[in-house]
Formats: sequence, structure tokens, C-alpha cells
Amino acid sequence: MKQQANQIRAGQVIEHAGRRWTVLKQQIITPGKGGAFIQVEMRDLRSGNKTNERWRTADTVERLLTEEKEFSYSYTDGPNLVLLDNETFEQVFVPAALLGDAVSFLQDNMTVTVDLVEGEPVAVHLPPTAVLEVVEADPVVRGQTAASSYKPARLSNGVRTMVPPFIEKGERIVVRTDDASYVERAKA
Repeated sequence: MKQQANQIRAGQVIEHAGRRWTVLKQQIITPGKGGAFIQVEMRDLRSGNKTNERWRTADTVERLLTEEKEFSYSYTDGPNLVLLDNETFEQVFVPAALLGDAVSFLQDNMTVTVDLVEGEPVAVHLPPTAVLEVVEADPVVRGQTAASSYKPARLSNGVRTMVPPFIEKGERIVVRTDDASYVERAKA
């Protein structure tokens, strides 16, 4: 379906120049002179290449409708994720590149949402948070007890994040999967 370029949002799938693209970022720019335009960063679904494109806000683009379906993560097989369809129990292979850096937050049997265009996977979405163990945390520096102070820590998936001073090695914490930021201690 056609839509105006100023309606493009991150996560949408569009067709441009005979290819399918997933929108990563968009920004409307209003220069001091002339009309406004939209700057869009997008990734080619076939090759994985990124590009930037500019449209005037009145231009139209072809937006592809996506269908969301839930799967359970089984394991990683080379460049692909092996997902289990929760309804038919069939295995589905999805390129791990669709997840980007968030692939390190995948856990066994985690429920993920896959966006499909005509049956082809175009995006994978993780749950907003994940529970992970702190495997390394710097000791608290004396005098650094202000409420806003954080210290670096490494999680069981290898990701580094900042945690409050009271978090110690071996504790399980809840982190956001989109930016690896600390949310809270995990409930026992």
C-alpha cells in the first residue's frame, strides 16, 4: 500500500528500487530554506547492505504489510537461527543477521516474534527484557555511594553493562534487550 514518506517509521518494511528494505532509522529534516525532507536509514532484506535515502515529505513509498508470528528459539546453526513454530511444531530457519547485536540476548526456549512478508521473515523481535547472571562486577569504590553512581559489569552472555553499586558477581538481574541497560534485580 502507498503511504507518504513522512509516515515512514523504524521497523516498517518498504519496497524501493525493486528491492525490499527494512527501515532502521528515520529523521525528518527541515532546512532553513526549501521544503522538509525525510532521511531514512534502511537495510536490504536480501543482501543485508545498509543505505540512506532521502524523500520529500510529500513523496509516496510502497509499504509492505507484515504478519507477526510467535516462535520459540531452539538453537543457532551457523548463520541461521533455528526457531520452532509454536502452532505446527515445524523448524524454521531465520538469518541471525535480522537480529543484529541483540542476538547475544537469545536464550533457549525464548519466545520471539518474527515479522513475515508473504511468508518470508524480515525482522525478529526479542522480548523487552531478559534475565542474566552477572559474571564479573567491579568492586564498589569507597565514597561512591551516591544514588546515581553505576559500575561496569559483564553478563553471562558476554555483554558489558552498567549496574548499581549493590549488584555483586553471581546475582541475576533483568536487563533491556534493546540497549543492555539495567532494569532491576531478578525475582528469586
